[in-house]
Amino acid sequence: MKKIILSALLMLAVYGNSSAMNLNDYKVFSKLNNETTLRSLVRYLGADEDQKEQLRYLFELTDYKVSKAVSKEDEVAAESALYFNLGNAKLVLSELQYKKYLVVLNLTVNGNDEILLADN
Repeated sequence: MKKIILSALLMLAVYGNSSAMNLNDYKVFSKLNNETTLRSLVRYLGADEDQKEQLRYLFELTDYKVSKAVSKEDEVAAESALYFNLGNAKLVLSELQYKKYLVVLNLTVNGNDEILLADN
């Protein structure tokens, strides 16, 4: 049962990342660049200290690229920054850690949408 739920969440994460995102959705990477969020994410992923430092650097670069793209309203550059982040995260993390990372990203983006809908 646990594998089925994890598989469903993974499929949801992959589908969520493959569909078009609003430019504001890319700002999720600035949240990941926060020290407290990074610590929580590293703990959830079970990442070691080297992976933590690599993720910190990756999030800084991604945040810079996304901020630049959003300020110019350049969706292509924002999507490129997303793929940059996903590709490098896949190199840094194990397969299981990467799957968990995709789920976190998807839930964060969709969670923001749900909060906005609830406020309306």
